[in-house]
Amino acid sequence: MPTWDDVVAIAVALPEVEQSTSYRTPSLTVQGKSFARLRTEAEGGLVLMCQIDEKEALLASGDPAFYTTPHYDGYGAILVDLEKVSHQQLTELIEDAWRDRAPVRVRKAFDAERS
Repeated sequence: MPTWDDVVAIAVALPEVEQSTSYRTPSLTVQGKSFARLRTEAEGGLVLMCQIDEKEALLASGDPAFYTTPHYDGYGAILVDLEKVSHQQLTELIEDAWRDRAPVRVRKAFDAERS
């Protein structure tokens, strides 16, 4: 079961990621733009930024690791249950969230390094 420490370890391997806070909870940013936040609200979970169509696909998959609340309905963020998500899924989702928020030049440099 991944923890917030695992989320941070995955994310800081990506360029220009910094630990921060958002709504008085731990969060991760790239160039000052938040892409992940640990929720301490009643429903808990990890907030990851995503495209609306990706969110809809994750919710439609029926995978219990993914959910939303009325507050996030219609918003490009998926809630992830860290007790139910696989490490591989989490890694992919974190990179996708990072890509969604990272400046083009940062993404291009990262992709060039991986080629």
